[in-house]
Amino acid sequence: MSCACNIPLALLITVLVVSGPAHACTPPERPFLPTSREDMRAYADLIRGDFEAYIADVQDYFRCLDEERARAFVEAGEVSEEYGRFIEALE
Repeated sequence: MSCACNIPLALLITVLVVSGPAHACTPPERPFLPTSREDMRAYADLIRGDFEAYIADVQDYFRCLDEERARAFVEAGEVSEEYGRFIEALE
């Protein structure tokens, strides 16, 4: 494959890997923290639970993003190989 063909191929890989949506990964909702210290004390158990749930959920979210990135990277490699075969068939 010629050098000129490698540029679109590299751009395709970049677009697929970097900007592709992670369909299955949903970010957790940020926990609410009241501004009043009195409210913080009054609802401490609830707020603590919300923050602990967020921390657990954001870790799951990061794992999901890592898995999606790995999947997309493999797919982009496969698509790049297919594109290379396509370009070679046209030459």
